[in-house]
Amino acid sequence: MAFQAASLLPSAISVCKEGKPNASLRETSFFGSVSVYHLKAEFNTYSITSKEFKRKSSVKPIVAQTAATTPGITQAAPEGKKTLRKGNVIITGASSGLGLATAKALAEAENWHIIMACRNFLKAEKAAKSVGIPKQNYTIMHLDLASFDSVRQFVDTFRRSGRPLDVLVCNAAVYLPTAKEPTFTAEGFELSVGTNHLGHFLLSRLLLDDMKKSDYPLKRLIIVGSITGNTNTIAGNVPPKANLGDLRGLGGGLNGINSSAMIDGGEFDGAKAYKDSKVCNMLTMQEFHRRYHEETGITFASLYPGCIATTGLFREHIPLFRLLFPPFQKYITKGYVSEEEAGKRLAQVVSEASLTKSGVYWSWNKNSASFENRLSQEASDPEKARKLWEVSEKLVGLA
Repeated sequence: MAFQAASLLPSAISVCKEGKPNASLRETSFFGSVSVYHLKAEFNTYSITSKEFKRKSSVKPIVAQTAATTPGITQAAPEGKKTLRKGNVIITGASSGLGLATAKALAEAENWHIIMACRNFLKAEKAAKSVGIPKQNYTIMHLDLASFDSVRQFVDTFRRSGRPLDVLVCNAAVYLPTAKEPTFTAEGFELSVGTNHLGHFLLSRLLLDDMKKSDYPLKRLIIVGSITGNTNTIAGNVPPKANLGDLRGLGGGLNGINSSAMIDGGEFDGAKAYKDSKVCNMLTMQEFHRRYHEETGITFASLYPGCIATTGLFREHIPLFRLLFPPFQKYITKGYVSEEEAGKRLAQVVSEASLTKSGVYWSWNKNSASFENRLSQEASDPEKARKLWEVSEKLVGLA
């Protein structure tokens, strides 16, 4: 039956399969021609015309402080020894999917306080309750990565909460694979790259000083990667392939008027825009490592947690695909990973001492054992990473 189901899948599919340390192609997935409009972070996208590229007015903070606003502190144990305070971790896009599953896994460990950085406050609150995260273990703060004003307001709101910052997880992403025309952020950048890369770049740069000040033994900045941006995988070779070119489109502002809305300066393609943004994420992680790891002791890492075949990523696909794709992954490719398992894997990168090496792209084999995976030549090009960093600094106003 599983083979019959597989035969009904579109021929363009390349299946998800977890990496193995000795394999030359470690991961595969299907992202190339998916008919779906998906926002992993549940951002409500909006179109902005060329006349509307002015900055939005400052976003007022929306904060749900479900626990006391004072941070966890070191307290004396009965025998006179001191116990470690809870760690504080910010997770973007924590209202659904991988972000929510990670928040749940960390909450169950009972030694983390999770700041759920989400655009939809009410959805995040309902999501936290639905998976049983205790109220004292999370705080919801408003963040719209498609607005630099919102990013800056989030940082200010977080700092006023009085909590130290130990770990930042850049997880949220916009994915518009079937879009024929670009939509834009508040500042006028193509939405996928503006949100997934530039929004997270600004957030990470602004919060770096907060992580430097942390006295917690685990200080980490984690950016979720994707096999779709890795052209040394089968999935990464499903058209359209990621390619940043010489960054001419990014340097021009990705506005679709004076320059292309694509990083490489080519014609707009929604699926490629997402893949390009994930290459940016992985390059950014490595440049953070080169610039700041030795100085700060912060661990910088990226990861691919596996093929989550039942994710909302495919919720707008045809019903037959949604019906057949999960069993196809479970019984034929054996590459299926549940949201719960993927969340546990990301939680490992957040909290496990064994994964403290910096500058690493983590993956998991079929036995759920983590290993250091290889990035493609472009996704690990130090010169391109440096140029991307410098151009991004100018675009977000940090140069």
